[in-house]
Amino acid sequence: MVATETKVCDFGWKAVDFDLPGVDGKRYSLASARGPNGLLVMFICNHCPYVKAVLERIVRDCAELATHGIGSIAIMSNDPAAYAEDSFDNMQRVARAKKFSFPYVFDETQAVAKAYDAQCTPDFFGFNANLELQYRGRLDASRTSAVPNARRDLFEAMLQVARTGQGPKDQIASIGCSIKWKS
Repeated sequence: MVATETKVCDFGWKAVDFDLPGVDGKRYSLASARGPNGLLVMFICNHCPYVKAVLERIVRDCAELATHGIGSIAIMSNDPAAYAEDSFDNMQRVARAKKFSFPYVFDETQAVAKAYDAQCTPDFFGFNANLELQYRGRLDASRTSAVPNARRDLFEAMLQVARTGQGPKDQIASIGCSIKWKS
């Protein structure tokens, strides 16, 4: 496990469209995933200890953000040939077990991860209603184990985005396992 940190938020960068298959048998794009006040694009996977440590918090925060008009989508871009735990079947299993209220989609070609310059899992991209990047930071202070009562950095930032269209100027980078690129 190599810890990788995300880049600094490139405020105003426009979200790149996609068309990806979800674990529920449907296809998803920016238009179908966004909410009236913005969109949270998350690059996650099944095997990463950083994701496993916060997955229940991600599910909780996405459900709450939906009530504030923020849509959410989780994208799995890792190479499942290298990490069997990240297979599509396992994606379906995890989404069911954790009761995802948001689409969980497979970026088989890794083109979407490359277009977003995703660095790690988890990697969070928070967009406003105009699909302009306003947050590229961590969920909270948790790493490979959850920090009790941690400040909800991502949630608070996305509430601000929903209310004002702008994210906080000060953001702490997310850290996680590197994207597992195909050779």
